[in-house]
Amino acid sequence: MPRLKDKYREEIVPVLMREFKYQNIMEVPRLVKVVVNIGLGEALQNAKALDAASEDLAIITGQKPIITRAKKSIAGFKLRAGNPIGVKVTLRGNRMYDFLDRLINVALPRQRDFRGVSPDSFDGRGNYTLGIREQLVFPEIDYNKIDKVRGMEITIVTTAKTDEEARRLLQLMGMPFRQPETLVE
Repeated sequence: MPRLKDKYREEIVPVLMREFKYQNIMEVPRLVKVVVNIGLGEALQNAKALDAASEDLAIITGQKPIITRAKKSIAGFKLRAGNPIGVKVTLRGNRMYDFLDRLINVALPRQRDFRGVSPDSFDGRGNYTLGIREQLVFPEIDYNKIDKVRGMEITIVTTAKTDEEARRLLQLMGMPFRQPETLVE
């Protein structure tokens, strides 16, 4: 069983029940899924970009990504409906906890000039999205094998009703939120 899942069950649930005064253990917010997405505008000209990004994502997440396709045609971007424009993976269960553990404890601290992730990137319904500029922060990626540095978007979906509950859940899991800058006079 993943470390983060044990920590959630044994340490985080009791803290959240105390802080938010939940009556029932089923009210405590929990993780539902983590979606990792790489958008590839260049996939229209370069078909190999899709394969490379797909391979990188499979190595990082341990799961085969699906190809996302354009829903609408946009003439300005030379885009037709149905064209492949990215790859994504939806992680649930133990894989989700393992991935989050690696993201929080290994990948994020390896970013250059890392001061924490934004505490404001919640959507109002308890879901959190963060962007990573390069796939190199994951130690599984071999620097010599990448063709291009690509960023990715990671969305963490929770059962929390409010952003405050979700922020506290992720904070207790170890998500390194940036402290608000204090004004020095």
